[in-house]
Amino acid sequence: MDYDLSTSQATLLGIVVVWDFVWKALALWRAGRNGQKGWFIVLLIINSVGVLPIFYLLTHRQNKGGENA
Repeated sequence: MDYDLSTSQATLLGIVVVWDFVWKALALWRAGRNGQKGWFIVLLIINSVGVLPIFYLLTHRQNKGGENA
């Protein structure tokens, strides 16, 4: 099998990989810090190009008192 990517395709793929890594890292860090094992496992396994980690981060914000929303 020969997989030749054009420069633009390789660039787009690189951007998507970095995008997914950043959001996944942030969401995994917050889930781990908050002791949410279920979310941690789901976020680790499912690749969603950042959609699931962004959803998690938006729905599990911390209030001023330090409690999760």
